[in-house]
Amino acid sequence: MGFRIISFTEQGMHLSEKISESLNQEEIKLFTKWSFEKEEEILPSVQFVEQSIGDWAKEQMKEKNGLIFIGACGIAVRAIAPCITDKLHDRPVLVMDERGKYVIPILAGHMGGANEIAMQIAEKMGAIPVITTATDINKKFAVDLFAKKNGLHIVNKDGIAKISAKVLAGRKITMSVEPGHMGKIKNYPEEILMISYPPIQPVDVVITSEKKKFPASICLKPKEYVIGMGCKKGKEAEKIERFIDKSIQEAGIAKSQIFALVSIDRKKEEKGFLTWSRKENIPFFTFSAEQLQELEGNFSTSAFVKEQVGVDNVCERAALKACGNGGKIIYKKQKEDGMTIAIAKREWSVSFDEK
Repeated sequence: MGFRIISFTEQGMHLSEKISESLNQEEIKLFTKWSFEKEEEILPSVQFVEQSIGDWAKEQMKEKNGLIFIGACGIAVRAIAPCITDKLHDRPVLVMDERGKYVIPILAGHMGGANEIAMQIAEKMGAIPVITTATDINKKFAVDLFAKKNGLHIVNKDGIAKISAKVLAGRKITMSVEPGHMGKIKNYPEEILMISYPPIQPVDVVITSEKKKFPASICLKPKEYVIGMGCKKGKEAEKIERFIDKSIQEAGIAKSQIFALVSIDRKKEEKGFLTWSRKENIPFFTFSAEQLQELEGNFSTSAFVKEQVGVDNVCERAALKACGNGGKIIYKKQKEDGMTIAIAKREWSVSFDEK
């Protein structure tokens, strides 16, 4: 995920550099609205924003970037208000005061990761994280955070508030999980009461890959598929998107079922892959040629590709590598206009963090 940090004072501008060093994100850019007197007062790493803060925020959120405002919460709220969608799709937005004393996630605390990012910044910079999410401050089970950590798609987001309200009221929530998909769990959270699958009576949470519907407040579906890709350097984002859309349609897969887009580490800065990843809010990560080549299996090999990048197949190997144990190729290597693609299906399971 790309991150954009904007400041409004000289002190805030210098702080933005320190914040960028504390973040573990793919791309960070610094901006400022500080009214400097001399051009040389602006740090080389910082861009001055000519447009209004509202227009700037709209542009950044359209590009699916996370935002950090160094200034008043009110500035951030007014700037992002017209661009807010819903908790499953909003990008993280945080605010930090110019003295670096407090860091406050104000949007997408769970699904967007703003709370986690706030904790990361606070730890590295000695700041105080101001977390306001009720389930977090009360150390209670959060179904949306659970879904994110387990690679699950939330089918009906309206159920999140119902589940959280029940948990915060001190009541147990019932959960039913498709057999064969529970991780090695010693103890369930005290808020959870497990129910046999398939549930006959209404339950709070059902976790299944099956298409049939169940009487549940919220349904969680596993993101079972991994897309492996290779491409010529500088391949246009639009062509990559069309190729992916075409391939998943042929494979009978919905985007909500995609766990990740993966490739070789030589492509970690490939703009087309990064653009698609941000747009769809699907992780993009890479493996080294050595990691890919060590995989055993029957792959569509290419001597030319091995000579160029050190491995005889990128897309199939990358997709399978990202699956971990038990993965299998369900859509073999396809080639088109300097691109290759393959899709693998991974074994999925759910687990709970220990308290």
